[in-house]
Amino acid sequence: MRNVIIAGNWKMYKDMTATAELIEGLKSRLTSLPPRVTVVICPPFTSLAIAGTLLKGSPLALGAQNMSQHDEGAFTGEISWNMIRSAGCEYVILGHSERRQYFGEKDELINTKAKKAIASMLKPILCVGETLAEREQGITDRIITAQVRGVLSGLTRAEMSSVVIAYEPVWAIGTGKTATPAQAQEVHQMIRKLVSQIYDWPLAEQTVIQYGGSVKPDNAAELFSQNDIDGALVGGACLKADSFAAIVNAAK
Repeated sequence: MRNVIIAGNWKMYKDMTATAELIEGLKSRLTSLPPRVTVVICPPFTSLAIAGTLLKGSPLALGAQNMSQHDEGAFTGEISWNMIRSAGCEYVILGHSERRQYFGEKDELINTKAKKAIASMLKPILCVGETLAEREQGITDRIITAQVRGVLSGLTRAEMSSVVIAYEPVWAIGTGKTATPAQAQEVHQMIRKLVSQIYDWPLAEQTVIQYGGSVKPDNAAELFSQNDIDGALVGGACLKADSFAAIVNAAK
């Protein structure tokens, strides 16, 4: 059976004091995890160091929300792989729809970052997803196929074994709308088939594909029950210890 990865993307929320409070709340509620389940906490850059310290010895892993494609240099405001690794990160979210929408990130750049992350011993969570207009036009498959092929371009089979894919329909992020379990499963199944075409079926079968888009305690179990949904990339519901812990426990 595939592993399940549940990642909490804190986005631009929580200062260092609030970070410590939330992590302590999560640690008290998640003293052990269900079998095969990995939980990743992704706070803002300013909280990575304190989060890394507080998470030591816990079953929870640390991730960053983005990273530069550059190792170092005169790139004001950017954060390198080495910086996030030194804070204790094992994972990094790349290509989130908000990075695409507000910062103009394209598949080619996300692919470059993914290669840098893998070479730096980080596990990239690569995000793909269609807008409401694209879904209403009936071109979801075309959009997702282009994005998946774009972000995976040139990755070897060995490199691909470090990759997590997150399907996040843009129309369901922060809107309260959620793809039905059947809608999400349909796209996840398509993504897995596409990975098998690019590589092979054994690799596709072991690839973790998360769902992201208004995941909450009351819909998590049904989403996780789908054959090709292997966890979640959680937004708003990860900002409170009770709701995020409930989502994690729904993965039993």
